[in-house]
Amino acid sequence: MKMNEKNGLSKKTYAFLLRFQKSELTEQLIYSRLAKKCKDKHNKEILQQVSNEEGHHASIWKQYTGKEQKPDMAKVRRVIFLARLLGLTFVLKMMENGEGKADNYYTKVIDEIPEAKQIIADENSHENALLKMLDEEKLHYVGSMVLGLSDAIVEISGTLAGLTFALANTRLIALSGLITGIAATLSMASSEFLSAKTSGGREAKKSAFYTGLTYLITVTLLILPYLLFSPAHYIGALVTMLVIVVLVIFCFSFYIAVAKDLPFRSRFLEMAGISLGVAAISFVIGLLVKQFLGISI
Repeated sequence: MKMNEKNGLSKKTYAFLLRFQKSELTEQLIYSRLAKKCKDKHNKEILQQVSNEEGHHASIWKQYTGKEQKPDMAKVRRVIFLARLLGLTFVLKMMENGEGKADNYYTKVIDEIPEAKQIIADENSHENALLKMLDEEKLHYVGSMVLGLSDAIVEISGTLAGLTFALANTRLIALSGLITGIAATLSMASSEFLSAKTSGGREAKKSAFYTGLTYLITVTLLILPYLLFSPAHYIGALVTMLVIVVLVIFCFSFYIAVAKDLPFRSRFLEMAGISLGVAAISFVIGLLVKQFLGISI
């Protein structure tokens, strides 16, 4: 194996160290910027501490590489944007999962770089600190969000599937679905409010808000194909709606699995199976109703 003349490292190890150095500088900047945007004082302090650790690790790698490296600004901007969009908890846990993979690379250079062992210990240490300190408002209302999402998917997908052949017109289906969806959103939000208040919840309004908002967003996504397809192409709208159902369930299940450390596969398959099963039953009911009642629109 060829050696780097300047520092006596193998070329493979030297390449790893350059990569590590850039990665640590990137994460140092990410944690620093997240700390500046964090309102919670305790969380801010821990984020800044982690940023300092990442900077220390980068300085260790620099001692071996002898080169200046710059952060990956595209990744920095991407992570900050995702933190705003999806929340601090989700983004941090995704980053820590990535650091778990980085540990495997660090072990490859321990023979030549003794400090790598301590860096692995530091990474694991601050990962545990991060996971323990996370206290994000959104995750306090995951139950309300799951309620809004699951009810909207089951009820509205079933309603739209049942209406598809009963009405055979995308505009009529969209109109009926929209009226049903808005009424159901108000009903779900008010029910969640009363339920949270009865059980002694202090934040009944926020529970109702998260339930209603999730329900309304889901309703909008499911009705959208019926607004985009021409009146006669109701089958295409139905198929598109079912694809959206699966995608929404997949994205939400993945988000909750990462943020709450829950199993992804079982939750996704369970919710998708129930939703698609109800849609199939409703679709058949719509066909039977139209045939036996002899209604033609």
